Amino acid sequence: MTEVDPVTAAVVAAIAVGAAAGVQDTAAHAVKDAYVGLKSVISRKYRGVDVSGVERKPDSEAKKASLAEDLDDAGAAGDAELAAAAAALLEAARRHATQAVVGVDVDGLVAAALDIADVRSIGDGVRVTNSRIAGPASISGVRAGPVQPRHPGTARA
Repeated sequence: MTEVDPVTAAVVAAIAVGAAAGVQDTAAHAVKDAYVGLKSVISRKYRGVDVSGVERKPDSEAKKASLAEDLDDAGAAGDAELAAAAAALLEAARRHATQAVVGVDVDGLVAAALDIADVRSIGDGVRVTNSRIAGPASISGVRAGPVQPRHPGTARA
């Protein structure tokens, strides 16, 4: 996605996480409840915004970008209630997830070099385990952790 409002980014991430968690039988009630709560806020305040594309394909960057555009077009940027609902879902998913969300997870790599750049993740940014890298290793541009929405009074860039 291109640079979007932090509230919009949090909502898109939360919908993707909630949709992915919701398909698992083991998803905690707290995650399911927070997901329903976020969708309720969206349907009540932004009736023209359809999250079903991301629900069907939570890993699709194109679907997430389309949802972000629809939210921005609907005026969701800076919406404190929407931001709170997204944050509640992301926190519930973080607390109750059976798997950690990792942007790049490398395990068992044997390589002459490694270069990882421009990673965005709502969980851990990069995790490298059980790997041997003989030469230079570079990891840069990692943005990880839940998206923190701007204060509602902050001007949008």
